[in-house]
Amino acid sequence: MTVRHYLLVLFIMFLFGSSYPINKLALNTSLTPVLAASLRMFILFVCLVLFCKFKIPNKKYYLPLAGFSLTMGFGVFIFLNLSLQKATMVAPIIIGAQLAIPFAVLASSLFLGEKVTPKMWGLIFISFFGIFLIGYDPNLKSEIFAIFLCAVSAFFYGIANVFSRYIKDIDVKLTNTIMGFTGFTLLFLFSIFFEGNTVNQLLNINFYTWLLLLHNGVMVSVIAHTSLFYLYKFYSVNKVMPFYSLFPVFGLILTFFIFGEIPTLLSAIGGLIVIFSVYKLQKIR
Repeated sequence: MTVRHYLLVLFIMFLFGSSYPINKLALNTSLTPVLAASLRMFILFVCLVLFCKFKIPNKKYYLPLAGFSLTMGFGVFIFLNLSLQKATMVAPIIIGAQLAIPFAVLASSLFLGEKVTPKMWGLIFISFFGIFLIGYDPNLKSEIFAIFLCAVSAFFYGIANVFSRYIKDIDVKLTNTIMGFTGFTLLFLFSIFFEGNTVNQLLNINFYTWLLLLHNGVMVSVIAHTSLFYLYKFYSVNKVMPFYSLFPVFGLILTFFIFGEIPTLLSAIGGLIVIFSVYKLQKIR
């Protein structure tokens, strides 16, 4: 990689890592998690629809496109936000989100028939063992349900990864525009029916909270992901994917500075195990 591209990929991973503490800050303003997820998808949709060339895809893409929109636009973000709302600490959620890669490998093996080597199975087991250590930490007993919700979010991300393989020939702006609109609509309806008082909440969102939402909606969901696809024009996925292991590092550093969180010894060991195993797993892929 050139120096410029190294700096770009580091900036992308910094933005990815910042998503978790910034999201937690938004939820700490009493904004309900489903509405927050809905607004993130709405911001993504508005940003992309302006540059999207609409073309009705072939019928064979309808089902995988719907599956991608539901799993990524709805499943990933509703459970991620619910986990952040339940969590008193952000660090375990950042680590738990790394399970998305093992889940993606397992889903690809199950639905796409991609081969999972013994080494990959070993790394998948090690990554789950790292999460087990974090959950076993007596100081994090109150975080177990939040970690579980995060794992569900990671599971949906893995399934979304499979659906994305089926629709790889469709323009990425179109797929993400449809995903953003689907996610926004479903999440907004869920907020109305299950959270209540949604319209009143929406009208009372202050400027500070909108800035936090715009950060995740524009900087992370649009700019970071678009920049990542830009890098894929020059480098293979295997060249870029290992850098993903840096975003939890950035996230944990930001969590320390924003919330003053210092991980316990057991959770730090578990986190290092997860990050290392996922890093090695991505290099194999």
